[in-house]
Amino acid sequence: MQQSLNIRINDGRKEVFDPIRKKYVTLTPEEYVRQQIILYLINEKDYPAGLLKVETVLALNGMIKRTDIMVFGKSGNPLMIVECKAESVKLTQAIFDQLACYNLKYKVPYLVATNGIKHYCCILDFEQSTYTFLKEIPHHKEL
Repeated sequence: MQQSLNIRINDGRKEVFDPIRKKYVTLTPEEYVRQQIILYLINEKDYPAGLLKVETVLALNGMIKRTDIMVFGKSGNPLMIVECKAESVKLTQAIFDQLACYNLKYKVPYLVATNGIKHYCCILDFEQSTYTFLKEIPHHKEL
């Protein structure tokens, strides 16, 4: 999944260009993973950049939270939430619990957790109240 990032040094700190927000942002370990998955979705899975949104704000139990990446359909409905963690962070049930909490509001069919090394994607069946882990993140045309 290694993609080529546009990185620069600004005032002594590393920044990476975010093609979705169309600006340079501080390059943290989590941001590195977020930018890698954005480029992967666009370049490898044919997700239109215009249907991706970074750091969508939501109110949850009186607290302001942000989804890392939200994927929308052509009709504007949300289809996927992607939660990014730094490579050093182990993907645990707590991360899926976080995604599930976000999904109480959005009710998207796809949830993805990634630390840049491992990626887990599941599809939800709301009628059956079940979920299935997929072998890989689906191609955009499969959503």
